Amino acid sequence: MKLKDIQVIDLFAGPGGLGEGFSSAADEAFKILVSAEKDQFAYQTLRLRAYYRLLLRKAQDKLSLYLDFCNGYRDSPWDETTEDLWREASEEAKLIELGTESGNAELDRAIQQRLNQELPWVLIGGPPCQAYSLVGRSRNKGKIDYKPEKDERHFLYKEYLRIIQKYRPAIFVMENVKGILSSKINGELIFHSILKDLSDPDSAINDGNSVGRYRILSLVKDVEFKRGDSPTSINPHDFIIQAEEYGVPQARHRVILLGVREDIPINRRQLLNKIEKQVNVGDVIADLPPVRSILSREKDSPENWAANVSGHATYLTSNSSDPKLRYELHMAVHGVSKHILTGGTRMHSENYPKMVKSELLSEWYTRNRPQVWLNHESRAHMTSDLRRYLYAAAFAKAHNRSPKGAEDFKIPGLEPKHKNWETGHFADRFRVQVYDKPSNTVTSHMAKDGHYFIHYDPSQCRSLTVREAARIQTFPDNYFFQGNRTQQYHQVGNAVPPYLAKQIAEIVYNLLYDSN
Repeated sequence: MKLKDIQVIDLFAGPGGLGEGFSSAADEAFKILVSAEKDQFAYQTLRLRAYYRLLLRKAQDKLSLYLDFCNGYRDSPWDETTEDLWREASEEAKLIELGTESGNAELDRAIQQRLNQELPWVLIGGPPCQAYSLVGRSRNKGKIDYKPEKDERHFLYKEYLRIIQKYRPAIFVMENVKGILSSKINGELIFHSILKDLSDPDSAINDGNSVGRYRILSLVKDVEFKRGDSPTSINPHDFIIQAEEYGVPQARHRVILLGVREDIPINRRQLLNKIEKQVNVGDVIADLPPVRSILSREKDSPENWAANVSGHATYLTSNSSDPKLRYELHMAVHGVSKHILTGGTRMHSENYPKMVKSELLSEWYTRNRPQVWLNHESRAHMTSDLRRYLYAAAFAKAHNRSPKGAEDFKIPGLEPKHKNWETGHFADRFRVQVYDKPSNTVTSHMAKDGHYFIHYDPSQCRSLTVREAARIQTFPDNYFFQGNRTQQYHQVGNAVPPYLAKQIAEIVYNLLYDSN
């Protein structure tokens, strides 16, 4: 008999990437009870998505309310007939700052109200990772008074641990950045401490019970850590999942730990299945309607933009001795059009919809798709950056790789006004996401500038939109990110790819099914 309504608690949920994957897995056998997130805009996204899932479960005949809201026909996704479901979504999605006394108390109340502890349940989530990440650590090194042992972000996983210790989930899934493997406090690898803590939460929290121990499993290698094992006997890199090997069009490498309570039998060890052919950037964003960038610091108009880009192409062509590059620049000029739109929060497109090129992900993206493209809006760039974007995209088309550093950006006028440019420290400052390769890791840094996420089409001359980043992160097309564009980029960049989460959830389901 199939399991259904398997309870899930999602901590540090972001916009809900892990939760989306679990909700979609095993014929929708998982039911999210609580999603806790401290960012108000990610919370708004979570609540809207929780409401969408409740419509699917309880009122499919009212799904048009959600889609009409997405399409811009309604100001609200609910009406008097679904107000109870909107309230229920507000009970599931919680605006809570974990690690604070009030936040922890509110989470406990929500769990105690909604969780049936007599039944097996699953805890998922990724404690905030800025302090663990290699970028975050290099940034912190520049702070004279920075002491990692005083950085509260290092210990937010302790709040995750507290929930494990107090409520004893049958299984937990914890996601974090690779930097957690090499991060140290007082000279000790923090990952070793995390393994020991998670395998024996009672000892970690100084509770004498020791009744809820866990085996910590890798999802990609037949590796297990349990209480009493030496962390030095484990290769930490065995816990890294390379998302591009599992159908995600992105070289996203993350540490994901699968914890299974010791009384849950593991009758068959299951790992994630690698796909035969990687999914590339073009496979998942080529069907989206083209949008043009916007001119900043000068008057923007379709005509002015087209004239700017064409002028840059003419200049670059006349100053390049590379025949392949000259050809791509020449083709780009013919592709530049003053009729290309700049997109929007809800973008209408006359030739909507095209087919998603990736057969693996096509149905995943397009189920219950609205009539508009959500969050598909370009951003403004200085004309000097438009020249660099045009050049970089044409170079990538010509040579099937992104240009790197001063050596590849040697045409006069391309070098940025950055004192470290010639040193090579910023060789990847302008990075094209090449059409026929998985993208680089989508990160929340996209919110600051788009230099590292340049679209492969020179004639669009821009960085990726939120929707394109969401496609690369495998969010369905009807996933509506709330907040302004900067806040949307933050949400997408910090998320776990839902399609990867779905595959992890299938393994969790099978473990629970076998144990029953």
